[in-house]
Amino acid sequence: MTQGLAAGVDIGGTKVAAGVVDADGRVIARVRRPTPSTDRQAVEEVVADVVGELRAGYDIATVGIGAAGFVDSGRSKVMFAPHLAWRDEALRDGVTRRLGLPVVVENDANAAAWAEWRFGAGRGEDHLVCVTLGTGIGGGIVSGGRVRRGRHGMAGEFGHMVVVPDGHRCECGNRGCLEQYASGNVLGREARELARAGSPVTVPLMRRAGGDIDALAGPLITEAARDGDPCAVELFEDVGRWLGIGLANLAAALDPGMFVIGGGVSDAGDLLLRPARESFRRTLTGRGFRPEPVIVKAALGSEAGLVGAADLARSSL
Repeated sequence: MTQGLAAGVDIGGTKVAAGVVDADGRVIARVRRPTPSTDRQAVEEVVADVVGELRAGYDIATVGIGAAGFVDSGRSKVMFAPHLAWRDEALRDGVTRRLGLPVVVENDANAAAWAEWRFGAGRGEDHLVCVTLGTGIGGGIVSGGRVRRGRHGMAGEFGHMVVVPDGHRCECGNRGCLEQYASGNVLGREARELARAGSPVTVPLMRRAGGDIDALAGPLITEAARDGDPCAVELFEDVGRWLGIGLANLAAALDPGMFVIGGGVSDAGDLLLRPARESFRRTLTGRGFRPEPVIVKAALGSEAGLVGAADLARSSL
């Protein structure tokens, strides 16, 4: 048995990823399950199951859960989750009862921001903003060596800034949220709309998808863009442009030294970041007369959330 370890659990809209994390941020064991997004108790059961599987081989001292939702200031409840069934869900207490271990619940993007600041692309930066692009958009702020959660614990929900009044309906209930224009879901939605309209630019994408319009989703679009598919590249340019606008708004409000862009969509690298940087520079208030934050790709990939959740749980002991 390995001593002094923490388990990190990252609960997203489609998967629950868990790992054993050491004090240097290294993931030494991993397990994954689908997210039962429509059943709150089933989520607790999955978390208990994956941690139990990890405990069979490792001496785990504490559990950190990164949850895709609005987490209260006590880091115990998920108050609201746009992509999951949680409403005022006492997740910490439920998982603690099942496991008998100390549990900390953290917003998943806060956890990713902490991991990138401690172990990844943000090391050495005193004022960092992390933006994660996946099913939706999350965000986290690390300043002065602390995660900045706001008065009620709900800071960093950048994906739900309204950028287009009366725009696309969002799962949060509003219209025109940033994540309706700059997330992984957008890539698939726009490709499917083009295909249903019979646009000839989607013919190569449809060939990749085996003729199944519903298979046009973020990972397939990313792969096609890397291979130079013009339609996929254009979709990334659109998403990157909106991302740059969102970052410029955040720079005006928060004035960070660095933006770290994570989440699955960031796997596209410069296909996303180049148009984002161009749009950011065109939109930034005071451009040309102020220091500009750098925009970099996250270093820890899909494991940032579970690494950060585990490290935050360890630091709370």
